[in-house]
Amino acid sequence: MNRVKLFSRLSLALTLVMGLQAVPVLTGLDAKAWAQEEGEPKTRKTPALRSKVYEQLARAQTQADEGNTAEAIAILDNVKDKSSSMNSYELAMMYNFYGFIYYNAEDYDNAIASFEQVVEQQPIPESFEMTTLFSLAQLHLMRGNYDKTITALERWEGLNHGDIPAKNYLIKAQAMYQMKDFERASSYINQAVRLVEAQDKVPEENWYVLQRAIYYELKQPEKVRDVLIKMVKHYNQPKYWVQLGGMYGELGEEKKQLAILEAAYQQGYIQSASDVFNLAQLYYYHQAPIKGAKLMQQAMNDGVLEKNLRNLKFMSLCLTLAKENEKAVPVMRQAAALSEDGELDAQLAQLLLNMDRWDDAIASAKTALEKGNLRNQGITHLVLGMAYFNKHEYNAALNELAKAEEHSGSRAMAQQWKKYVQSEKITAERIAAEVDS
Repeated sequence: MNRVKLFSRLSLALTLVMGLQAVPVLTGLDAKAWAQEEGEPKTRKTPALRSKVYEQLARAQTQADEGNTAEAIAILDNVKDKSSSMNSYELAMMYNFYGFIYYNAEDYDNAIASFEQVVEQQPIPESFEMTTLFSLAQLHLMRGNYDKTITALERWEGLNHGDIPAKNYLIKAQAMYQMKDFERASSYINQAVRLVEAQDKVPEENWYVLQRAIYYELKQPEKVRDVLIKMVKHYNQPKYWVQLGGMYGELGEEKKQLAILEAAYQQGYIQSASDVFNLAQLYYYHQAPIKGAKLMQQAMNDGVLEKNLRNLKFMSLCLTLAKENEKAVPVMRQAAALSEDGELDAQLAQLLLNMDRWDDAIASAKTALEKGNLRNQGITHLVLGMAYFNKHEYNAALNELAKAEEHSGSRAMAQQWKKYVQSEKITAERIAAEVDS
């Protein structure tokens, strides 16, 4: 393998595994000539990499390529023993090899220490120094050394002769976010996004994810919403639709919240039980309860929603509000069967009374009283009294109405019904007497 190919492969490998931007790769050419080709300031003169040093580094590379990390390190250690006779460029290349081998072995702390030695060797080609500094910034970020991440990038920027690339701002934003300096993180990520968008390009998805997270920490929901709009547009993932709907809700824009979540549902993006239930609630609050009921029924059929007390209770509420009483009754009955108190049975009794199903209303009301823990027990006795009255069972009706009178919440209505039932009882008895005579 020739010298240029070997060093190119090494630098390229490091670039790929660390996700770096493409940079000029170091070759075995004369350092001064290489530096001038790459725009190196002529005032920075760098020594050449001698062949005897290169050959040892190449041996270490071969062992590393074959997975023999210990052997590769041993070769480099042998080279290091002769470091007093090596120039700055050779030392830098040696430490660069150390760093690369340690990195591939996932020994990140030693990789960092090695790359830091690279940039301490001076003079070295400026682009080589910049490449290493950028690698250090990313490694420090990965290891949680956020202040050192910033230091490495600022040193890189001090050597840079052009515009600062967007990725620098991104890495700074990541470091500041982890340090909980959200104001500075916001400034950096906004600059990164602006630079990319100014070129009519779309930032990578994780850039928007970071920007959204920073705005969330800064309690700026309008800006969170605006980022999510972009994420929905460019990446169209279910979670972003749901999150956007949630932000509209937080901002009090309920109609937009419903529109977004309904559009998400039509695309098959409303998949979790919590998202289905939230959309059903939105339908209910926006006067579309039948849609909420149908949504929940479908989700139960598909196994997304459990047929538990909460879900059945809310579904019956939707059906009742939609005046779908016949459909509401079996759902409310299922919910009542799961409830330990009698409240749902009492509500079911009232619904059945309104549907003129007297016997069913009586049965549900009695179950409610047996379970107990009712918010207004008197109303349940009132329902029983009215049901018995409609069955012309006047004595039973009056007995229940008397019990309803004992409760303040139902006393006035019970007294009115009591007078009416007594009057109807007298009339019925008189007619019966006249018929018998």
